[in-house]
Amino acid sequence: MDASKKLIAYMVTWRTFGSWLQGDERGYVKDGQVLEPNPILKTINLSNVKQDIIELTPFQRNIVEIAIIQEAKRINQKIHAITVCSNHIHLLAEVSAETIEKAVHRYKYSATAALRKQGILQDKIWSKGFDKRFCFSENEIQQRIQYIQKHNDGPANAAGLTITPS
Repeated sequence: MDASKKLIAYMVTWRTFGSWLQGDERGYVKDGQVLEPNPILKTINLSNVKQDIIELTPFQRNIVEIAIIQEAKRINQKIHAITVCSNHIHLLAEVSAETIEKAVHRYKYSATAALRKQGILQDKIWSKGFDKRFCFSENEIQQRIQYIQKHNDGPANAAGLTITPS
C-alpha cells in the first residue's frame, strides 16, 4: 500500500468453501502470489475436502446480501457496490473504523448466521481468508464498481448502487 496516498475504499472478495482450490485450472493465489494451475495439487486438495463444495442458490445469495448490508449499517460502513455470486462475493466499501480484516470477519459471520437461521447450509460456508484491492481515488472506486457490475451473476443490489447506512 502506498503510504503517500490516502486509502478511501477497498474491494474485498471471498469465496465459498471448496470453490477455488489450490491447483485450480484458473490459477490460484498463495501467500499473495498468483500461481499456475497444478492438476496434481488440485486432485490432492479435492480428495481432502470432507464436505460438499458450496454453491449458493439465488435464494441463499439474497439472504447473504441482505445480511451483509445490515451488518454494514450496524458498523456504519458505506457500501459502494456488492455482488453475491454462486461461489464468491465482491464488496466495495469505504474505509471505516473497523479494520478490513474485522469487517470481512463480521460480514462472513453475519451471512453465515443468516443462512443458518433459515436452516440452510450447516457446513462450513466460506473459504479461509479473502482478497483485497485498495482505492485511493474516486476513479479507482468507479473502476471497481464497474468490475463488480460486470461480474454480477446474482440477484439484486449488485448493479453498482450506493448503499449508505442509515
